[in-house]
Order: sequence, then C-alpha cells, then structure tokens
Amino acid sequence: MPRFSVIVTAQGLAGRLPTALDSVLAQSFTDFELITACDAPGSPAATVADEYAAGDPRVTHPTGSRAAGMHAATGTYLLFLDATDVLTPGALAATDARLRETGDVDVLYLAHERVPWWVGEPVAERGEDGDPTDVRRPVWATAYRRAFLADHQLTFPEGHFTDIGWSGLVTLAAGRTAALDTVCVRRHERRPNGSRATPDVQRQLLDQVELVLRRAAEQDLDEDTSRALFDHLFAEVLDTAATSCRRAFFRRAGRLHRRHRPAGHRTKGLRNRLLARGAYATFRALLGAERRSEQARAFATRAARRWRRGRPRGPYRRYLRRPLDENLAVYAAYWGRGYACNPAAVHRKARELAPHIRSVFLVREQDAATMPEDVESVVIGSRRYWEVMARAKYTFNNVNFETAVVKRPGSVHVQTHHGTPLKRMGVDQVEYRAVAAATGSFGRLMERADRWDYSLSSNSHSTEVWSGAYPSGFTHLEYGYPRNDRFYTADPAEVTAIRERLGIPQDRVALLYAPTYRDYPRDVSAQFDLARFCAELGPEFVVLLRAHYFLEGDADLQQAVASGRLIDVTASRDTEDICLASDALITDYSSIMFDYANLDRPIVTYADDWDVYRDTRGVYFDLLAEPPGHVARTQDELVRVFTTGEWADERSAGLRDRFRERFCRFDDGRAAERVVRRVLLGQAEEELPPVVPLHERLPVPAARPAVAIGPRTHTAAR
Repeated sequence: MPRFSVIVTAQGLAGRLPTALDSVLAQSFTDFELITACDAPGSPAATVADEYAAGDPRVTHPTGSRAAGMHAATGTYLLFLDATDVLTPGALAATDARLRETGDVDVLYLAHERVPWWVGEPVAERGEDGDPTDVRRPVWATAYRRAFLADHQLTFPEGHFTDIGWSGLVTLAAGRTAALDTVCVRRHERRPNGSRATPDVQRQLLDQVELVLRRAAEQDLDEDTSRALFDHLFAEVLDTAATSCRRAFFRRAGRLHRRHRPAGHRTKGLRNRLLARGAYATFRALLGAERRSEQARAFATRAARRWRRGRPRGPYRRYLRRPLDENLAVYAAYWGRGYACNPAAVHRKARELAPHIRSVFLVREQDAATMPEDVESVVIGSRRYWEVMARAKYTFNNVNFETAVVKRPGSVHVQTHHGTPLKRMGVDQVEYRAVAAATGSFGRLMERADRWDYSLSSNSHSTEVWSGAYPSGFTHLEYGYPRNDRFYTADPAEVTAIRERLGIPQDRVALLYAPTYRDYPRDVSAQFDLARFCAELGPEFVVLLRAHYFLEGDADLQQAVASGRLIDVTASRDTEDICLASDALITDYSSIMFDYANLDRPIVTYADDWDVYRDTRGVYFDLLAEPPGHVARTQDELVRVFTTGEWADERSAGLRDRFRERFCRFDDGRAAERVVRRVLLGQAEEELPPVVPLHERLPVPAARPAVAIGPRTHTAAR
C-alpha cells in the first residue's frame, strides 16, 4: 500500500496536464501512486494520461472524475489535484514528515500558493490559516486519510460546486486535523468565465448547501461552529447571486437561510439581510446600482486611456450610433498585412455562397498595393475604416483587432487563428517571464478575447489549447482551417504553374525550408550554414527559403541563389502556393508543419536548439517524441537524412500518419464552406458538410513524389 495516492483530474485541460503530472513524478519521496482521472477515451487529456501510464508503472488512468480516482486509490492518504496545480519540489516528503509528527490525523491542510491567471506574484496561504469550518478551503491543498473517508462513506458527487459540499461534509465528520506550513501546492488560477450564472449551475450550488445544512442539523454542534459554518456557506451563495440573481434561486436560497439559521444568530451585512427577508426586487436594485458604479469607473479609465493614445474616437463614436449593417462583413489578417490566411479563404467562399453579404478587407496603407483588384479594401486608420468597423455585422480576423474597437451587441466576431499551437499561447505564457513581458497586459489580451463569438479549430488539440489559453465565453467551431482547403481542391496543373512561376526546375526536388521566430537571441548563420547545406545536398535538390533574415548581406547565400540551388520565396504572400510547389518540408517548430501535414508529403524537423526553445517559450507537447517525420539535431544529421533517402522512407511515412491522425482531423477541403454556412447563412450544425474521414481524403500530389530506394532518393516521374 503506497503512502499517498495523488489523483489528478483534467477535464478540458490537456495542455497543462503534463506539467502537473511531471511535478508529481519528480518528487524525491517516491512511495506514491499517481492516478489520472480525466475525460472520455480518445480525448486530448486522456491521450496524454495514457502516454504517462504506458511509460511509468506508478501511473494509472481510470476514466472519469475524482470519484473514479478515489475508487482506484490504494494509498493511506489521498491528495486531489487539477491540471492547473503542481506539487512543489519536496512536497510529498514534507507532507509525510508532518504526518509522522501528528499521527494518523483525518485531514492535513497544506500551505499553498495561488498564481493569478493574468500576471503578478503568487499569493501564499498558510495551511493553518483560516477557520476550520470554512467550506471554501481548497480541496487541492489538503491530504485526506483514505480510511476516514471510507468509514464515513464520503465521495465526490458529480456536477458543479462539489467542493463546497465535500468540504462541508468533511468538516462535519473529521475528528483530528492538522496543518503544514510548508508550501506544497502551487495553483495557476483559471480566469472566471461566468459559469456561475446558469440556472442549472446555481441550482447545484443550493443542492450542495442544503446537503451540508441538513447533515449539520443531525449533529449536536456547538453554537460557534454552527454559526461559522452557516456564514461560510451563505457567503458562497451571495457571491453567486451577485453574478446573476434569478428569482427562483433567490427565493430558494432565502428559504434555506430562514430554515437553517442557527438560533440567536444575528444576520450581518445588507445583502444577507435582504436574502433573509426575501427582498428580491431590492436585492436586484442594489446589484444594479453597484454595477453601474463599477461601469462608470471602468468607462472613465478606458476614456482616459483612449485620450492618452490619441485615437480618432470622434468619427467612430458617431458611427457607433448608427445601426449595424446586417449585410456587411469585415476581414483582416496579420494586422492588416494583406490578403492572406484563413480570413482570405473565408472571404473567397463568402463571395461564392453568400453574394448578398458585402465583404471588405482591411489592409495597412503600405500593403494596399498588394491587394487583389477585385477585392474591396479599406486602409486601417482611415475614416472609412472606423465606419466599417462600427457598422459591420460580421468580423473575421486571424489575430485580434485593436483595443479601441468596440464589440457591439448583435455583431458576430470569428477568431480564425493562424496556426496550430505548439508553443504556449495566451495566458498559458504567464509562467514564462520573457515571453510574458513581450506579450504585455494579459488583462487587455483577455478583453480582446472576450469579443470573440467563435473560435476556429483544425483539430481537437487546438480546441483544448484555445479553451485554456483564452478562457472566455466563445464557441468552438471544429471545422478545419479554410486556408488549407487548397491542399485538397487544387489540381496538378496548378502545382506545375506555381513551380514555373517560382522558377523551380522540373527535374528538381523542391525542399521548403521555413524556420520559426525565436523569443531569444540566436545567431542563425553561425548555427546553420544554409549555403553549405544547399551545396551538400547535391544537384537533385533545390531549397525554397521562407525566412528573410538569412539573405541580408550574406554573400554565400547570394551565390547559392545565383547557382540555382536556393530560391528565396519569403516575399511571397501565398504560403499555400509555396507549400503546394514543394515536395517536402524542413522546419523547426513552426506551425506550418501542421498545415503541411495535410499534403501527406515528407516533413523533416531540424531541432538544434529544442531544449532552449522548450524551456524559454514553453510548449504543449514534446515535438521530438511525436514528430511528423525524421528529426535532425545537427546540420550534419540533416544533410544525411536527405542524402541517404531517409526523408522519404517508411519510418517517415509512419510518423507522418500518426501526426496527421492527431492534427489534421478536420481539414478536408470544405472548412471555408462550413464557416460561411454556419456564420453568414445561419445554417444549423446538422446541415453543414460532414468532415471527410482522413483515410478517404485525396490531397493534391507533389510534382516530384519521392520514392526512397537505396542511399539516394529517387523521384518518380509524373
């Protein structure tokens, strides 16, 4: 029997789960079992849990929530963590030492830290602080004796606010308790998302409160304990009522308050008194007055900020008074850098399927000349820009609109994103200080995310990440990325034409080299000699370079370009065309790998600084353990992968198949159509084109499909 059973739950938080599990497995005290109780089989969190269970005998993975974890536990003491929690180094050793001092207590309260979801220093809370009747003490920072729980038949119910009911029942049943003043758990707080406001959730809170109050009435509690428990329970009720107070909730809460109020207990606070009297109308009026006061202060703050920034707010204010144009849609990509990415793909499909919708694309003044002649565009910052932003019913962007843009009631905003996330995004960057500093205010970031109505995903992994990285109230559209439609709808003639336009010789294998941006200093030319790489590949290959900083002032690269071994395609705005023209991809950690995998062509990962990138930027999964193809850690290894033919061998294909299964789930050539039909035409989900199974899709073939036979890779004739 292990000393501890650590039960980790992770509903909808697959991105954070590895950090939580690693913090347990890295403990110096090793007499424990780790139980991951999360999501249904096949979900992203369950996949992560299965991988850990396969790699470490201490890990087991029952399907379900905390109740399933408790049923599987065999340890003397149970600890419950969520995926947002980590055990600090030495936590289990300190807990064990304290339990040896106190003997077999029923409950041990642990000191812990809360890390704000936005930015800021952790807030420490000592294990011995607080009233022992406080039902809001964290379950995730408490150790429970398993025999005590079994004797009193205590289990976690399903639903919301179960921590309140659980803690109340534990408080009533516990005999001996103790505390540990060493910080053992660190929680990364999740952003409040308004889940308290739904009638069903509020009903479940009152169910939990009533359960504890009834159990308390059956026991002979002293007056102080009874009054303290009552106050703690109704403090939670009033917090919930303040978010969205419905008449039915208020009336039932008032009845519970009057029925279970301890004899002689004096009700304190105006809200408590109104609840006890059943004064619903007065309570609502009080909440309204408080909110108006808060809104006035917030408006004054925002107005002062806008004044300091010098925004052209005068015309915009006037346009905001006009009604929404129900047939106007506005699109933007990469902060106005032209006609590109998912917004452009949706724009094209909208003109085909919803011609009654007027479509306007936003563009920077310096990029206006690059816009297609048949696309109506507006320069960002102009008077016309503020007019369309104020009146558009629909807006699409692959980044965020500037903070000054107001999200009007009735308008619909679709966040299309511009890649599948490997690196940490949104508020998940908080713990990476250099990246967080560059991101700026996480509060402002979430204000912009609060404007999203829909968030587009190309795979379940992205859905999980967006849920945690941008905790807001948007709806996920798991439709695929519209920009990737071309990988299935283009024909071989288009591929040939693109190659001719780019100057790719017909007899060459075109390797697209597309590295990503680094958040730390890196001497690229010293770490990767691209000119030498091109020369060592031999005459069979040509490299398409999509990275502008390599060419500046580099005579060797200029010579490689002149010799025909290297073609600079950085200036091209059509990433999809470049992918179609190439026969294989070389990248490091760029999200282009996820899109390119749809083509089912070889991908080679060049990861010479993976450890630095992972530790500096933060990642959601181990790319080297789950790559889309062969991995090279040095330039010599990269050359060998191509000169020996490994880049296109069976192992490469097998790795790519597994990668595609996970990350190409929804991309099938009809993503843009689904978006247009759902958002612009208002069609129901069941009316949309179903996703074509991966094994039935036919991406456009490469111009020089590779066949690995022997030390050199030969290309099959078309």
